[in-house]
Amino acid sequence: MDPIARGAGGEAVRDVQRRLLGAGLRIDTEELEGTFGPSTEASVRGFQQARGLPVDGVVGTETWGQLVEAGYRLGDRTLYLRSPAFRGDDVRELQQILNALGFDAGKQDGIFGRRTADGVREFQRNVAAKADGIVGLDTVREMSRFRPTLEGPSRAIVREEEAAREPGFALEGSIVAIDAEGPSGLDALATAIAAELERRGARPLLLLGSGDPPPVADRIRRANASEAALLLSVGAGEEDGCACFHFGTPSTHSPMGRRLAASILASLVARLELEERGVYPRSVAILRETRMPAVLIELQGSEELRSSDAAFIEGAAAAVADGIEAFSRPAPEPRPS
Repeated sequence: MDPIARGAGGEAVRDVQRRLLGAGLRIDTEELEGTFGPSTEASVRGFQQARGLPVDGVVGTETWGQLVEAGYRLGDRTLYLRSPAFRGDDVRELQQILNALGFDAGKQDGIFGRRTADGVREFQRNVAAKADGIVGLDTVREMSRFRPTLEGPSRAIVREEEAAREPGFALEGSIVAIDAEGPSGLDALATAIAAELERRGARPLLLLGSGDPPPVADRIRRANASEAALLLSVGAGEEDGCACFHFGTPSTHSPMGRRLAASILASLVARLELEERGVYPRSVAILRETRMPAVLIELQGSEELRSSDAAFIEGAAAAVADGIEAFSRPAPEPRPS
């Protein structure tokens, strides 16, 4: 879709505004006839912040998709495993309830995948219902009877936090999917990371095409089909320094992804002497929809990358590989407070 931004008008803007209002955000009355003005932009930014999306005030593909998803509540529609998968806040609520009740629905990403379907069937078996994995009104009513406590971390996060304290994985022989999005220098960096990981015994899988990059949905499908142990995506940030992102929203996150992101960031900062911008949750598709621990690496505005500085790229590739190797070792035990 074409991005919708400040200055736009018409029915598309009115549709965005209706969805923002439905999500509890405010828009000035004089803009409500389809004018994308300051208050609409502020509401888009607030929505993006709440959903773990890049906060740019522009309604692009990912922001629009999540605006649509925000309109669903559990019980609005019948959910079941299908392709393409159901997506929405109703699925996210279902996953939250299942995890709170002790039935593993996986990460609370709002995507009805196989793990969520398995959690539904396990719940249905425990309440002596037909274990068909279909979430209709009867299953929703059964869940509401248990009055699950939704405060605090879910069982899925607790389990992943426990796993994150163990060795991450054995690098040798593991498939590592590598993606890039942005200036052409990033392709060179992704290729250099792949070569460095291969030198250290891994099996890199480059998701780049030979010409224009494949659509992100295709790259995600390829990574998931490969059963990669990890996914790395490299991008160019607008700010100086380096930041790393893992899957997360204000209500959930991937502990394994966060630990991997922190390990890679520490290595990049130490080796390249970049300004450290931090580790953050984000809910973009490449992190949300992949099934393995995934990290998005954003490097500074990329004068080095745009000019394909060989020394910078070689150092960055080695630093990323060092960070992955550090992740493969057990995490230190937290100090008692």
